[in-house]
Amino acid sequence: MTDSVCFSNQEASLSLRHLLSPPSPPTMATDSMEIDDSLYSRQRYVLGDSAMHQMAQSSVFLSGMGGMGVEIAKNIVLAGVKAVTLHDTKQCETWDLGSNFFIRKEDVLSQRRRVEAVCPHVAELNPYVHVDMSFSALDDNTDLGFLRRYQCVILTEARLSLQKRVNEFCHSQQPPIRFISCDVYGICARVFCDFGEEFEVFDPTGEEPKEVFIQSITQDNPGMVTCMDNQPHGLQTGQSVVFREVGGMVELNGTSRQVSVLSSHSFAIGDTSQLQPYTHGGFFVMVKTPKMYRFETLERQLCEPRVLTPDFSKPEAPLQIHAGMLALDTFQEQHSRLPNTGCLQDAEVLLKLTEEVNAALKSKVSFTLVRCLSRTARGALPPLAAAVGGLASQEVLKAITGKFAPLQQWFYLDAIEVVKPLQPLSAEEFSPRGDRYDGLRACIGDSLCLQLHKLRVFMVGCGAIGCEMLKNFALLGIGLAKSSGEVCITDPDLIEKSNLNRQFLFRPHHIQKPKSTTAAEATHDINPDLQVEAHLNKVCPATENIYNDSFYSSLNIVVTALDNVEARRYVDSRCVSNQRPLLDSGTMGTKGHTEIIVPNLTESYNSHRDPPEEEIPFCTLKSFPSVIEHTIQWARDKFESAFVHKPSMYNSFWQTHSSAEVVLQRMQAGESLEGSFQVMKLLSRQPTQWEQCVAVARLKFEKYFKRKALQLLHSFPLDTRLKDGSLFWQSPKRPPTPLEFDLKDSLHFAFIVSTARLFAGIYNIPYSERDLSEEAITRILADVKIPEYRPSEKCIETDETARKPDQIKMPLSSEEERDAITHLEQAIATDRVTPERLRMSPLQFEKDDDSNGHMDFVASASSLRAIMYSIEPADRLKTKRIAGKIIPAIATATAAVAGLVSTDLEILVALELIKVVGGFGFESHKNCFFNLAIPVVVLTEPAAVKQTLIRNNIYYTIWDCWTVFGHEDFTLSDFMNAVREKYGIEPTMVVHGVKMLYVPVMPGHSKRLKLTMHKLIKPSVDRRYVDLTVSFAPEADGDEDLPGPPVRYYFSPDGETP
Repeated sequence: MTDSVCFSNQEASLSLRHLLSPPSPPTMATDSMEIDDSLYSRQRYVLGDSAMHQMAQSSVFLSGMGGMGVEIAKNIVLAGVKAVTLHDTKQCETWDLGSNFFIRKEDVLSQRRRVEAVCPHVAELNPYVHVDMSFSALDDNTDLGFLRRYQCVILTEARLSLQKRVNEFCHSQQPPIRFISCDVYGICARVFCDFGEEFEVFDPTGEEPKEVFIQSITQDNPGMVTCMDNQPHGLQTGQSVVFREVGGMVELNGTSRQVSVLSSHSFAIGDTSQLQPYTHGGFFVMVKTPKMYRFETLERQLCEPRVLTPDFSKPEAPLQIHAGMLALDTFQEQHSRLPNTGCLQDAEVLLKLTEEVNAALKSKVSFTLVRCLSRTARGALPPLAAAVGGLASQEVLKAITGKFAPLQQWFYLDAIEVVKPLQPLSAEEFSPRGDRYDGLRACIGDSLCLQLHKLRVFMVGCGAIGCEMLKNFALLGIGLAKSSGEVCITDPDLIEKSNLNRQFLFRPHHIQKPKSTTAAEATHDINPDLQVEAHLNKVCPATENIYNDSFYSSLNIVVTALDNVEARRYVDSRCVSNQRPLLDSGTMGTKGHTEIIVPNLTESYNSHRDPPEEEIPFCTLKSFPSVIEHTIQWARDKFESAFVHKPSMYNSFWQTHSSAEVVLQRMQAGESLEGSFQVMKLLSRQPTQWEQCVAVARLKFEKYFKRKALQLLHSFPLDTRLKDGSLFWQSPKRPPTPLEFDLKDSLHFAFIVSTARLFAGIYNIPYSERDLSEEAITRILADVKIPEYRPSEKCIETDETARKPDQIKMPLSSEEERDAITHLEQAIATDRVTPERLRMSPLQFEKDDDSNGHMDFVASASSLRAIMYSIEPADRLKTKRIAGKIIPAIATATAAVAGLVSTDLEILVALELIKVVGGFGFESHKNCFFNLAIPVVVLTEPAAVKQTLIRNNIYYTIWDCWTVFGHEDFTLSDFMNAVREKYGIEPTMVVHGVKMLYVPVMPGHSKRLKLTMHKLIKPSVDRRYVDLTVSFAPEADGDEDLPGPPVRYYFSPDGETP
């Protein structure tokens, strides 16, 4: 394959390029070019701009357009490399429809080349990436010189001899061409990486360095640093930190010291005995130091492989798979084919070859693994191909960016738990039928395939993970119409441009269309036999009339593809209540997890709770910020208060009280109306012209960035001391410096313009582009009078436990009441209570629209406050991430970065789904946690369901629900007797939701025993049952009542609607 024949069909290649690229293709090819934040914003938070620019200058060669190859192609094109050449020599076959989501039935019928079928679909994923193709032979006789134009070469579906030859060529180049090879045969998959003898990584972990405040530093050899409030430092011995703002021991400021960890909150930094004594304050930040990694060639690594161990319950597995797959390579070299499905003779040959390989590796042969590998080698498990493809894609990005620790050097993954229980089945069960599922059938058998076709699945969420899930459902044939199966999906969101970087089923022309219906159509294109029903609903208590018990009882399994914990907890509770298995997964940046929840086997999602996020104390936000996160949150709160909350409260007040005259009469009569003071203040200060909006913005600048500082320094002068004699203004408290307004300062100008625009927005005041010019703003501000500052003697909150007061519900002083009445009287007298003046337009914070001024306000306000407190301001990107609570995401981790992290997840989830359908035992199921940055992949058994003892050998689990069937005249006493007779234990307390139906010590509750359950609960006419919380009598007097499972009370004897 020479340079001239690499793109062998020049006419076809040129016309295809013309088809796939816009007339003037956008580019990110140089550092001077801006990154398209509207597309790449979530990924920028993971990789950073330096890595993004590296990617935009890198070209990749990818050979093999099978299931794993197309997965890698999808992920790296979404991520945004400069160019990708797709190479493949095979024609489309029916078999491919079950593993390659970009090949269609018409491609098979017209006998198109796989690369020709796939290339247009891959190219349309990202207009910034140039995609071309080659179908020339790549073999032992090919001149490999053409590979010098690429920074990374990936081989899939290549014989081992070719892998070794290409790897030797890549390794020998200066600089080395990064080499990755991937294989997947049936239930086993592998990835190999060689990035050269010296590969420097500038950021091995990708974790953002934290500022940690200092409690003390000893004057000693070595000096010991202790973190404030025993905060964990997160350091490792050998890392370095840089010091800032240290009081007393000022020689440390700006210097870097290597640390030796002493405890989770202290470390040594070498000799400090000759430095001045530490007095107060200061913080340190970890210094990221580059790390060098050394790689060996594939040839050298075959006998002494360095492997990543994902499942510590079977640490021997990677070497066993290594031996089995090397034996499979030898089998192919000797027989020019793979072992035949179910052929015992081929299995014995492969076993013998494995034993020969193992003699050099000195590891134990797994006969079961080798036999399963032999039986399934011709098959394809789409989830496995996607999982390994996702991980390999992340390694491609590492190879071309130097960001994150690379894989050294082998990764193996198997799905033996899926096929091991199927060994007794006959060979006929796995033989081909000539349809798209032959590859899958060779692995899991026809019976399990049919069960997948019949599945009824409910998936909540159609984002990045949801798209990957649906792709797998389509390839696996889950929910086929002809088999009475169905996949029901729901998501209320519309597609945004930033979604296109990860959610690969969506294209630019889908923007502002519903995610669920669009994803359903795209999934149907992959497999037209799929039955997909798309909803636009949230799954929450408000939609229980739709997603009721009857709905859940019709399902086989529930899958969550959600981005928030509360929604997961709710869906989990519904699955437990209805005894339905749940597959959960989630990602953040390069990290991800999967969790399998099976009725009566495992704990549920709600069985464990993460610690709540720490809230920033109110006084810190209001007066004493110490880190940039505080100033960003302050700016975000100011936006919510001024442009969302106050306008909403204003509208709500006037919707409740439509007549200003009536409101005035009631206030004059001494009646207290909630929110009246705040509403009248807004009414009296309401601007009517653009010039007034600019003036308000200027006064806000004065208030926020000058007077606030002056007031704090008046209340707490710089020499203020606490009761213990220590300085008030010491770390983490920072004394503010008042800012003098300067319109020539771009930050000051940005604050004025953005603030004025937002006020104009809520008051419905028009303005033009000319009004935003520096000339126009200068002219307006020349007439703005700034009142003289007079310090107040008001109390400033310093208690970190104090909560923010609710201004609306605080009692008004007589002066405030008089002011409110005066404001309203003046408004009525001057005809300022028209319907237009009694209505405002609340904003909704939208971080991704740069034209609306929302982020302009937050970024400028945050930066100005940071400067006022001597905090280093954040750039707009970081401000946007924190203010918008954006979850970093990348396509490799959802398939693993906007596919990349998630791909691994949904794949592993899909494998678990097959196990659930097959009714496999507890020991076969696996939860997964991974961080592709490090990289680490950990597979663990799920937590077994716990049995809780009530007493007298009566146990229950979270999956238990006791039942009592009643009737119209069934009393509370009857209910308690029924529980005692049926379950052998006496109820002592009965609660429905937050309503206590029966508590013996409560006055009058004994009389309730004679009341009917209908009268006590008052169910709606269509309600079949209620779940009641019941406590039971303890064994000894004085002990607490004992908890038990929920007791489901049916209102009719047959459990139907009465």
